[in-house]
Amino acid sequence: MSLIHPTALIDSSAQLADDVEVGPYSIIGPQVTIGEGSVIGPHVVIKGPSSLGKRNRIFQFASVGEDCQDKKYNGEPTRLEMGDDNVIRESVTIHRGTAQDLGLTKIGSGNLFMAYSHVAHDCVVGDNCIMANQATLAGHVTLGDFAILGGLSAVHQFSRVGAHAMCGGGSIILKDIPAYVMVSGHPAETHGINYEGLKRRGFSKEALQALRHAYKVIFRQGLNLQDAINQIEAEPVTPVIQIFLNSIKNSARGITR
Repeated sequence: MSLIHPTALIDSSAQLADDVEVGPYSIIGPQVTIGEGSVIGPHVVIKGPSSLGKRNRIFQFASVGEDCQDKKYNGEPTRLEMGDDNVIRESVTIHRGTAQDLGLTKIGSGNLFMAYSHVAHDCVVGDNCIMANQATLAGHVTLGDFAILGGLSAVHQFSRVGAHAMCGGGSIILKDIPAYVMVSGHPAETHGINYEGLKRRGFSKEALQALRHAYKVIFRQGLNLQDAINQIEAEPVTPVIQIFLNSIKNSARGITR
């Protein structure tokens, strides 16, 4: 029995692995590649150029690889690249890039995009991230590995959310969020290290203690940012602390404090 429903419309130039399932009334356009083990539900639209890896599951009414919502976009050939094992729930929207950036929206592997979440043009999403219902990334946003955005949260254009950061529901994120940090509010403010999340992911007690110390130096001692960084770097710097510091030093928009 065919794994593609007879009502689905598949462009002749689309390349689907032999075991890809496509549900009723879905549309897969030209220049789309879908890897093995993927399941495309009913009423899904996938537009190219888009490359989707293996074992991705896309639920009904999702729109993946559509033209971006940017008035500067004039039909230039831009792309979406997606890794493996992503779950894209109902009515999620993910747009391709723009010529004004790298022309690419890039999604890693193992991510969960809950219902009605949105990934705008030129975003870069790492691995194992969670975007809860109606969480929204504006254009050019970077989301680090294992980052979590609570429902109805919104991230401003060009902002960066660091690895393992956690944003509470309804947060309005206007500046960069350092790695490992928890934020919430409108606008978002910091509320400590994502201790429980890091503990579940196997971070050692020593690493957690070091992160808590570094967090207090940056956010709680009243130092200016450079003096705080200098104080931390005057001590032995572990790889975990280096990631934390790099996410601060590489910020272009300034960090949430």
